[in-house]
Amino acid sequence: GQADSFERRIEVAGRCYSLLTEKAGIEPEDIIFDPNVLAVATGIEEHNDYAKGFIAAATWIRANLPGAKISGGVSNLSFSFRGNDTVREAMHSVFLYHAIKAGMDMGIVNPGLLQIYSEIEPGLLRLTEDVVLNRRKDSTERLLLFAEQVKDPGKKASTLNEWREKPVLERINYSMIKGIDEFIEEDVEEARPTFKRALHVIEGPLMDAMNEVGDLFGSGKMFLPQVVRSARVMKKAVARLTPYIEAENTEGTRSSSGRVLLATVKGDVHDIGKNIVGVVMACNNYEIIDLGVMVTAETIINRAIEDKVDFIGLSGLITPSLEEMVNVAREMNRRGITIPLLIGGATTSEIHTAVKIAPVYNFPVVHVKDASRSTSVLQSLGKRDTDNSFVAGVAQKYTRLRDDFLSKQKSRDLLPLAEARVNKLKADWSENSIKKPSEPGLHVYDYFDIAEIAKYIDWTFFFFAWKINGKYPQVFDDPVKGDEARKIFKDAGILLQEIIDKKIIRARAVTGIFPSNSVGDDIVIYNNEDEKKEVMVLNFLRTQERKDNESPNLCLADFISPAESGLVDYTGAFVVTAEPDEAKMKEYAEDDYSTIMIRILTDRLAEAFIELLHERIRKETWGYDKSENLSVQDMLKLKYKGIRPAPGYPACPDHTEKGKIFDLLDATENTGVTLTESYAMVPVSSVSAYIFASAESAYFNVGKIGSDQLSDYARRKGMSIEKAAEWLAPNL
Repeated sequence: GQADSFERRIEVAGRCYSLLTEKAGIEPEDIIFDPNVLAVATGIEEHNDYAKGFIAAATWIRANLPGAKISGGVSNLSFSFRGNDTVREAMHSVFLYHAIKAGMDMGIVNPGLLQIYSEIEPGLLRLTEDVVLNRRKDSTERLLLFAEQVKDPGKKASTLNEWREKPVLERINYSMIKGIDEFIEEDVEEARPTFKRALHVIEGPLMDAMNEVGDLFGSGKMFLPQVVRSARVMKKAVARLTPYIEAENTEGTRSSSGRVLLATVKGDVHDIGKNIVGVVMACNNYEIIDLGVMVTAETIINRAIEDKVDFIGLSGLITPSLEEMVNVAREMNRRGITIPLLIGGATTSEIHTAVKIAPVYNFPVVHVKDASRSTSVLQSLGKRDTDNSFVAGVAQKYTRLRDDFLSKQKSRDLLPLAEARVNKLKADWSENSIKKPSEPGLHVYDYFDIAEIAKYIDWTFFFFAWKINGKYPQVFDDPVKGDEARKIFKDAGILLQEIIDKKIIRARAVTGIFPSNSVGDDIVIYNNEDEKKEVMVLNFLRTQERKDNESPNLCLADFISPAESGLVDYTGAFVVTAEPDEAKMKEYAEDDYSTIMIRILTDRLAEAFIELLHERIRKETWGYDKSENLSVQDMLKLKYKGIRPAPGYPACPDHTEKGKIFDLLDATENTGVTLTESYAMVPVSSVSAYIFASAESAYFNVGKIGSDQLSDYARRKGMSIEKAAEWLAPNL
């Protein structure tokens, strides 16, 4: 029957997870569980625990089935109250508030039947929480009584700035919570004489408001852009008060919740996420020491000792950073550091932290999923001397994750490399299947029109960067996120125009199309199609997981005609960058919100530039699909012919191959982009990838490989097995 109890829900989910990951070879990140949102307050006693059971099951899935996502049909919950939108809206909002905290990732709900949690009338909030969490035996009767009496409240008209009539401390609080910086300087000036010292304005109303911001964000009642705007107001207020504090000779006496050192590890230049985390922590009264990017283990440890920090936070985006984080943790242990270590960044995970980092450091190590979790982690770690339950719980969880990981490693079902190669893609190569480029060779672009590039921006990922998950433009209609989404979209438009008018960003690119053939799992690049002199060999990996169906074990080389076919094929590549003018960026140095907004826009422009150039390649310079007629939205849905996989991503996970693209395109000379020792690109808003035109080409995940392919790959690259293993660690 239907899984309607907590026990049955987790039994089904656990069994499905085991079958899907261990038998079917499906990645945990591709699994979505719906633990059944069922109607409550139906009058049937057995139904009273349905919502509470869902929330408990979500908590269990998040803790025990790593990587899996959680969804649910939220509107089912309030089926008993059809026709009473006031009650239904409150029930949905209360349920989502608790379910999201428990780990729910997505939900199906009528956006017209939602209410902002913090704005639910207190009496109704208490009644709906009693029902959703099954806190009272008479909760259904009490909510039904309310539903019979309630009438949908009308909207109250209010004057736009009526809050300006309130007392000054209330105005300061309002400005801080709402992120309004227009009046903050005059308000702190008005408030200052009422305090004994200027410092007390900061420690009193300003910090009270920032603590409230931190609480709202941590509990999911406030969005990231709002937090960053509040931080901007705080910074402006502090700047106004600083001369008075210096005159009173009290600078430096302000207390903080703790001192946090943040750094992007050696070889990595990505810092937007780290900067956002720093802003959120600062909003919660933590003192932040940000060492920037490409920071060595020695520098991190020396500064931690010198500045007597309470916590260290490591960040990184590219996969080589994972190994560098292990190195930092190991060195911290060797040097006798005893403070907690926080791990964050796009490529990091609980599993990697548990398996690789925690075992080499004898003190607390915690993976922090995103900025909204950072403060609660710091607060829990700060209590470890009196309450060790959080640290003990994390250690216990990581031990379980390690055991599960090692168990799965032993049970992996990989084909021998020779068999995987036999099961390669069987393409029908002919002259008709290969399109000779209209304009082969290199094409260099400089000072490309930003306004033209902006037409190709994927705004969905812009909102993701701000932690507002929702598809563009539908996110504007979301009753919870819509207002904030419209606000930051408007701000982005204003700053985008500034970027164009002030020439803040320089867009540069180089693309190339080269004659080539595949030889086994490699692609050989020729000087020209007639002489066919080898100028470079691109090395790729093949999937080795055993397939239960007729699916081939793919390698990117399968998408290029083999040398033995006698048909010369073509391989493309590109490097693009959207480089900010750092001198012009200084104008925004004291404005965290605008700085982060421009950095996010810069990343989006780099990706948009790729979209624009790839379209031009398909229709003009290569011309393998001249009749293509796609909208930008269709392009973003990958409806075009061909693919553009990037080194370091699932189909070609080895970052070192990026160096060959740079050599092939003379990319540093043509674009100014350089590579770090970990093959991160500088400027950070840069992208490099291959271009495949074959109709057979498709994205795939190499996944786990065996020791036979590791040694074969190392031999083909002329690299030691040990060094190859370092670069391919996530695939081993």
